[in-house]
Amino acid sequence: MAPPGAHPAPGARPAPGPAGRRDARSTAAAGSGWRIRLRRDRTLILMTLPAVLLVLVFNYVPLLGNVVAFQDYDPYLGDNAWQAVAQSPWVGIEHFGRMVEDRLFWQALRNTLAIFLVQLTLFFPVPILLALLINSFVRPRVRAVAQAVLYLPHFFSWVLVVTVFQQMFGGAGMLAQTLREHGHEGIDLMTNPGLFKFLVTFEMVWKDAGWGVIVFLAALSAVSPDLYEAAAMDGAGRWRRMWHVTLPALRPVVALLLVLQVGNALTVGFEQILLQRTAVGSTAAEVLDTYVWNVGIQFGDFSYAAAVGIVKGIFGLCLVLAANKVAHLMGEQGVYKR
Repeated sequence: MAPPGAHPAPGARPAPGPAGRRDARSTAAAGSGWRIRLRRDRTLILMTLPAVLLVLVFNYVPLLGNVVAFQDYDPYLGDNAWQAVAQSPWVGIEHFGRMVEDRLFWQALRNTLAIFLVQLTLFFPVPILLALLINSFVRPRVRAVAQAVLYLPHFFSWVLVVTVFQQMFGGAGMLAQTLREHGHEGIDLMTNPGLFKFLVTFEMVWKDAGWGVIVFLAALSAVSPDLYEAAAMDGAGRWRRMWHVTLPALRPVVALLLVLQVGNALTVGFEQILLQRTAVGSTAAEVLDTYVWNVGIQFGDFSYAAAVGIVKGIFGLCLVLAANKVAHLMGEQGVYKR
């Protein structure tokens, strides 16, 4: 050790100070910490890797195809899709300009938003109410049976669901036959354009409301029974316990699902509506998804259909960001933190 006041030898490196030693230790700790976490979580990483690959292949790689929205795409210009994209002429934002002047596009947009508002009003609260009802059952066996009965329609195809509603509310269905047997004129709700948005909403309630209950029941299961006991000791009845204990526990989940529901405002069920589009006519049943399918697949205008899809995606992203901002203002986390 050099005596105090001695000068370092020429070419020798000065000893690191306390700050330098702390930075070196923090860098080494960060590197080793990352390796420790990787070794610790390697099983979970391997489990999620297939899901990540599926998302990349089916959600992100197809985004490259949006380039045809800025071209006059012709799939027959080359021997494969890559050559067709490379040889198709560029037209810039011409297809987006067509969209502004397209009356059918605006009609599909109006129908989409109308169906979304009806579904948001009539469908979204139903799983919450069902979860509260099932959670109030005392006997576990009764609760399990109720959950199974409500979940079952989710596994039915839309063809079966539409067929069931046709047998119930169609022109030759049970409702019309019952009215005729009692001397009244039969009605056909399945071909009424004015009731179409309510019809598809009730079909969705019957099919998917029970499946949505799962999320809310999971949130309710995390509520400590001590909170209910403390509220009961303070004199709170069943309704006050629901208002002051149960609903606050559901509030973060409701905010999250509401943000996601708003983000899907322009996706209101392609298969369900396509199956019933002919019965009520395109004026009432043409939504953006069926319009893109009709323009892109049936008429082969892939570039214009891609442009409509891009506008739909951007609009949905803006809705998610706006709804998430509202959730933050309400004190909730939403999809992501601030």
